[in-house]
Amino acid sequence: MTSVRIQYFAILREQRGLAEEDLTTNAATAQDLYEELRARHRFTLPAARIRAAVNDEFVAAGAPLKNGDRVVFIPPVAGG
Repeated sequence: MTSVRIQYFAILREQRGLAEEDLTTNAATAQDLYEELRARHRFTLPAARIRAAVNDEFVAAGAPLKNGDRVVFIPPVAGG
């Protein structure tokens, strides 16, 4: 089990109803964590549309998670 702090932005924050939360997970990678959250909170964006940052650095989807990591999932954004 890994304990992480998750931050949500834009549509993910709206769908979750929170800006951040602490979570204990069995997810081994950033992508696994997003898929777990997507199923749990019914996020509408597929993992392929999300960028992940761990401890303030963008990471590949398969990047491993460690206890105490801060994970940010960043959906696509549009300007206008």
